[in-house]
Amino acid sequence: MRPMSPLSALAFAIFAALGAGIGAALVAAEGQHANPLLFLAPTAVGVFVGGLVASSVRVVSQWERMVVLRLGRFDRIGEPGLRFIVPVVESPIFVEMRVQTVDVAQQQAITQDNVPVVVDGVIFFRVDNAEAAALKVESYRMAISRLAQATLRDVIGRLSLDELLSHQERLEHEIESAVETASAQWGLHVEAIKLEEIDVPEDLKKMMSRQASSEREKRATIIKAEGDRQAAAALAEAATTMATSPGAMQLRVLQTLDGLGPSASNTVVFALPLEVFDALKALGAKLPAKA
Repeated sequence: MRPMSPLSALAFAIFAALGAGIGAALVAAEGQHANPLLFLAPTAVGVFVGGLVASSVRVVSQWERMVVLRLGRFDRIGEPGLRFIVPVVESPIFVEMRVQTVDVAQQQAITQDNVPVVVDGVIFFRVDNAEAAALKVESYRMAISRLAQATLRDVIGRLSLDELLSHQERLEHEIESAVETASAQWGLHVEAIKLEEIDVPEDLKKMMSRQASSEREKRATIIKAEGDRQAAAALAEAATTMATSPGAMQLRVLQTLDGLGPSASNTVVFALPLEVFDALKALGAKLPAKA
């Protein structure tokens, strides 16, 4: 039951006070022997008229519409503002036009690969047609909630567990499209449907955790092997460069010596100078030619 608006309460109070004032004036005019009905009758009339006026005044807020039924049949839609109805003959139904939210109760569903899951969510919708929402369904909030529950079970039954967990946005879109199509005849428009939780059995969670751990270990092994391959290729390229450049090896040796640092504890002993090695190489190359 919608509470009385301040304007209706004010109108009722004015007429009731006016009737009581007229009754009091009549009693005062008659004196001490005045009939009590002189006060009660005007007061009762004032209360009755005030009640009729109060029940005929309606204030429609900006975010709602007033569906007016005349003798049980649809008559008109009351827009926001001050509106009047005929008491007794006409009855109003106020319909919320803002975006509303309805929870999808937690429920169990079976996936295509026979895995039981527990899901819940929330629906965001609004009323596009106030007449249809008021007259074509008893309670559009309850109706859209039950419709979303049934649609959720149907859609989950067509998906495997992997698809359900990895394509949640697709699942939400399919549910939203199905609910939108069915609820359009009730004058409703679905803004979005979001799944808040998808719960799977504990033993399956442990298996999925082990699978994820194995996948991470596999990726780590592959990355390490790829790094070793690249390092080996780089070393082979460096060795080729040093072999083809006469001074590259000598520069590398000098760089290694420089990296040892000036500490006295580091002692490097060469059996022969590097020039001797170069001379032996040159001599070894000439001997086969003379032979």
